[in-house]
Formats: sequence, structure tokens, C-alpha cells
Amino acid sequence: MNKTLSYAVLFTFALMLFAAACAPGPNTAENTAGKDGKVAGFWLGLWHGLISPVTFIISIFSKTVRLYEVHNSGGWYNFGFVLGAGLFFSGGIFGRKKTKKWWD
Repeated sequence: MNKTLSYAVLFTFALMLFAAACAPGPNTAENTAGKDGKVAGFWLGLWHGLISPVTFIISIFSKTVRLYEVHNSGGWYNFGFVLGAGLFFSGGIFGRKKTKKWWD
């Protein structure tokens, strides 16, 4: 094997190892009720996504506030959370606005 091929194989292996290390583990609390007896669904996921920047800052200083509800309904909660965070960061609230150019 030449040196270039050896480096390519080593790089591919390291990349695969890195990707495998980033994979999330299972959520054992999924579809189980929390302390209030409820399971978070799409609408609560959407709300949590919208308030995620504020929640993140609070979670740094508090041990009782978490960014993500583990007692959720699974895919629908995740979809709502990602949609809410996307609306906040790039879709609606802080989305790019068209500016009128001086030559238009």
C-alpha cells in the first residue's frame, strides 16, 4: 500500500469513529409521563424550541432547568422542537430581511 492510500484509509476510519461517537443514545423516558403526569407533544416541543435560547442561558446557571424535555412523545416533539428553534434562529423572528439597495 502506498502512503496516500494508507492516509486515506486512516482518515476514513477516524471519520467513521468520530461519527459513531456523536450518535445519540436511546431516550428511555420517551412516551412516559413526567412529574405532572403528561407527555410533551408537538405543541410543547414547538414552544420549547422557540424559547430554547433563553432556556439555554438559564440552564447554565440553574440545575433545575433543562433545554429539552425527556418525557416526550418522540418524533412529533422532536419535529416541533426543531421547527421552533428554526423559526427563532433563521425562519421568522431573526430571518434575513431584504434591504432596499440605494440603486433600486
